[in-house]
Order: sequence, then structure tokens, then C-alpha cells
Amino acid sequence: MKVAIYGQTYQDNAIEFLVELLDELQKESATVFIEADFYSLYLDSGAEGEYPTFTASNGLDGSFDMFVSFGGDGTILRATTFVKDLGIPIIGVNTGRLGFLSTFKKEDVRNVVREFVRGDYTIVERSLVQLNTKALDAEFGDLNFALNEITVSRKDTTSMITIETHLNNEYLTSYWADGLIISTPTGSTGYSLSCGGPVIVPTAKSLVLTPIAPHNLNARPLVITDDTVIRLKVSGREENHLVSLDSRIASLENGQEITIKKAPFTIKMIEYTSESFLKTLRNKLLWGEDKRN
Repeated sequence: MKVAIYGQTYQDNAIEFLVELLDELQKESATVFIEADFYSLYLDSGAEGEYPTFTASNGLDGSFDMFVSFGGDGTILRATTFVKDLGIPIIGVNTGRLGFLSTFKKEDVRNVVREFVRGDYTIVERSLVQLNTKALDAEFGDLNFALNEITVSRKDTTSMITIETHLNNEYLTSYWADGLIISTPTGSTGYSLSCGGPVIVPTAKSLVLTPIAPHNLNARPLVITDDTVIRLKVSGREENHLVSLDSRIASLENGQEITIKKAPFTIKMIEYTSESFLKTLRNKLLWGEDKRN
């Protein structure tokens, strides 16, 4: 077994559970690589053990069986920028609040290895959205994809923006709003959900357009097939607006055309039998619980 481990460097509370995971991996004679900055935090904590490291630019390849992310959903979103199109399955160990992506409880971290060895899991392929705008090549480079969503939004103003929207070269509408979210099924439980978008199961072949605080009140979230090519053009009182890919943000001049479509690769997520998507929905959204008392 060959395993890569990643975590945010400010999460000191992850180290004690990292030590437990490493101990369990040692029992399976696994080959372990730790992300360089996270490994520095591990050493600074006084923990012992020498491990090879990797960075965003080197050290990873398709031979890894598992990529373990310590943190929350945001950490997994950053993990995808390491994995890219390598096809390494990702599992999240949650060191904070319950997330939709990072669902494995830190107290049960040893079961990440045990259940994997037993084969008590499935691999779920998550689709991504990709930005195709040459004006932002310098800002995003080959990280022009997002697991959750691509968002356009207003910048440096309280005024709304107008987002002219075309789907497969056919005009849809012009949203007058604070912004517009183009979400994957994975991202449907993130920013899009908080703006009134629907929950979509991860394997659905769909994308969601969710306006952010629209002024035209008849504007509603729209579910489209994931082979749709989306073209956007923003206008407004300011000269620039924001374009975000998950947590990565850049500024773009108004009037520049933005093209968004499904990325040509997927991110593989490990879904353990004990921590399914539907179980997470029930826990996170309190479905099936009587709250009348």
C-alpha cells in the first residue's frame, strides 16, 4: 500500500491523529509520503519518524493507492490541486466540524486503514468544472479547475452586476445579482446550497447555475446537463469583477468572455460503507429527526 498524507499547517490538533494513522499504516507495511509543509509541522510537534515528502509540483504519481487529507472540506478542495488528474483516490479525515467531503471522524482514523484493507469502500468519481479564459491563464495556470464551483461575483462595490449567460451558444438570461455560481454535484452542498440551490447526488451528470442574491426575483437555480458549455460576460459600474475556483480568486476586467465546461478528468473519492453520502446528508441536515420537542 502506498499512501500520501496532506493537512493544513495551522491544524496542530491533527498531529495526534496523524500519529495514530501512521502507526496503523506501519502495521500494514505501507509506503508513506507526507506533504512537505505538513511534515514540518509533524516534526515541530516532537513526533518521531522519517518519511519522504511531496509538494504540489513533484513527488506524486499514479502509483499511490490513497491520498489522506486531514482537515475539513476546504482542505480537500486544496488536496485536489495536488492530485490533479493523477487519479489518486482521496479520503478526508475531519479534524473540525462535520463536512460533506471530509466525513471520516478523527477519532476513528485507524479505521481509514482497516476498512480500506478489508475492502469496505467504493470509489466515487466526482466531476469538476473547468475555466477556459486566456485572460486568467497567468492567475490559475494548469489549476484552472474546481471540484465545488466556479463563481463570478462583484468586486469593490455594493452595486449588483449583470451576468449575460449563454448555454451551448443559446442566450439564457442576464442575471442582475451579486454573482452567479456554476456548481458541480459535489459543490451542490456548498456555496450553492447556501444560496438556495438544490442538493444533487455526487454521481449525477449535472451542473447547477445558482444566482447570488438576484434582484430579478424570478431568477431561480437551474439544473443543466454537464456536457453544456457555459459562456458568461459581466458588466457593471466597476471596471472589474471576481472569478473564483473553489478557494482561489482572481480579478477580471468586465466585458471579458468566460467559458466554463466540465473538466476532462475526475477526482476519485473513497466512500467507506460506514460513511456514505446519504448518511452525511442525514447527519448534516438533520433529516429524519423529530425536532418538535
